[in-house]
Amino acid sequence: MIEILWCRRNPVKSGGRREVEGGERAVVSEELSAEVVIIGSGAGGGTLAFGLARRGIDVLLVERGTFVASEPQNWDPRAVFVDDRYGAGERWLDGRGRVYAPRVHYIVGGSSKFWGACLTRFRREDFGALEHYGGLSPAWPISYDELAPFYAEAEGLYGVRGAPGQEPTEPSGPHGYVAGAVDHEPQTTQVVARLRAAGLHPYHLPLGIDLGGGGACVRCNTCDAYPCMLLAKCDADTRCVRPALELGARLATGIAVTRLLTDSSGRKVVAAGGVRDGAQVEVRGETFVVACGAVNSAVLLLRSGSDKHPDGLANSSGQVGRNYMAHHLSALMAFRCERNRIDFQKTIGLNDWYLPSPGERAPLGNLQTIGKVRPEMLPSQLRRLPRAVLEQATSRSLDWLVTTEDLPEPTNRVTVTGSGKVRVNWQPTNERAHVKLIRKARAALRRAGFPIVLTRRFGIENDSHQCGTVRFGSDPSAAPLDPYCKAHDLDNLYVVDASFLPSSTALNPGLTIAAQALRVAAQSGIC
Repeated sequence: MIEILWCRRNPVKSGGRREVEGGERAVVSEELSAEVVIIGSGAGGGTLAFGLARRGIDVLLVERGTFVASEPQNWDPRAVFVDDRYGAGERWLDGRGRVYAPRVHYIVGGSSKFWGACLTRFRREDFGALEHYGGLSPAWPISYDELAPFYAEAEGLYGVRGAPGQEPTEPSGPHGYVAGAVDHEPQTTQVVARLRAAGLHPYHLPLGIDLGGGGACVRCNTCDAYPCMLLAKCDADTRCVRPALELGARLATGIAVTRLLTDSSGRKVVAAGGVRDGAQVEVRGETFVVACGAVNSAVLLLRSGSDKHPDGLANSSGQVGRNYMAHHLSALMAFRCERNRIDFQKTIGLNDWYLPSPGERAPLGNLQTIGKVRPEMLPSQLRRLPRAVLEQATSRSLDWLVTTEDLPEPTNRVTVTGSGKVRVNWQPTNERAHVKLIRKARAALRRAGFPIVLTRRFGIENDSHQCGTVRFGSDPSAAPLDPYCKAHDLDNLYVVDASFLPSSTALNPGLTIAAQALRVAAQSGIC
């Protein structure tokens, strides 16, 4: 049996109904169908659902999880990081066949429920070919100017607060910020002043949080990587899925889609087959959108092979699953004797080395503060130390994230083993840039008054920025999707999530995914 949420404008034939907050819920056993079926409700699927629903299109969102409960554990670091209360509990294989636990979430809103809400535009240069220390970052099939109006729309939709013009790499042109930037706290302001004195250009991070003017945000220290108990974080659930339901879209939860089925010609998807509570489910539609995340979208297409598509659906190019990218990420803890009294830490960004700079012939990446590191977030070997020692250490650190670009490499790929297991073969590229940026970050922070700087590199399990497995492009022999994210091989199949990215850049991809979803909703002729 399947639970469906919907607004009264689009009723579903069903048996018994019962009222719930925000609409009605029905338990139905007959076939599900819609004009547009979207599989996945994160930044891609959720935003697209809103963009289509406001046009009056009949949309059914299919999500394998359900809503995250608003509960005290939302802000409990042990529940989130040690117990993995909200994780998928899955185990994947790496390229050597070793088992690892990916940090993926199957919930309404997808991974956006756990993002730090830093919603940044990619830079104009990111859309062209860029030479890096590790090779070439390819040009996109669209320009920055084509996406710019949808960036502005996405900024407004996701309630982004920002201050344009603070750093030199930022593209010119109008933004859709709903308010000025989130203010730095007093200690953060001191750090900014010291960074400027060191010749750097710190800027306010553009953040999507419901702050000020009656907003729900209380500037807590459990925003980045936690679900928000107050629903004050502007994620795909709160800003797109729930508004889409109010506009008439429907949401089916608890369905894990395992296969897409085509008609006899192989050119049209006619149904999505899935499972809920061990029972087989079939969803039918006129148009299908895959938005499961870069790994799971590729897996779904590969599992949907047939006589017409022997190598997987939408894969005549042989590129589905290839070019997996995940960013090079390192946490950086900068210590000084003074206790850190900052609650909302994630407000500073540095892009001084994002593009080629004096002494560097190639781009390096981005540096930004992150949510406060707590003892429970440290590696397990450190958590064995006395709690008092860990509390003293973490209470004196200012915490940063170092991000550099991972380049597309065909051998970095997602596959499905003969036994059905997900396998992610990923060997990081462009590592020289990451080493260089860490050195520059350490030197800058020491000049800013932090004599001790420790770093921790994230591995394959930290895949929150996964992208690139079903990239878009104009050439069907080199890319599975066209510039509007429609599969070249099929008439009614789209992939709208981080899979489409042909390069990873060195910035959070969330806003770009949302902007492309709005572009697809407005211009693609999807219906």
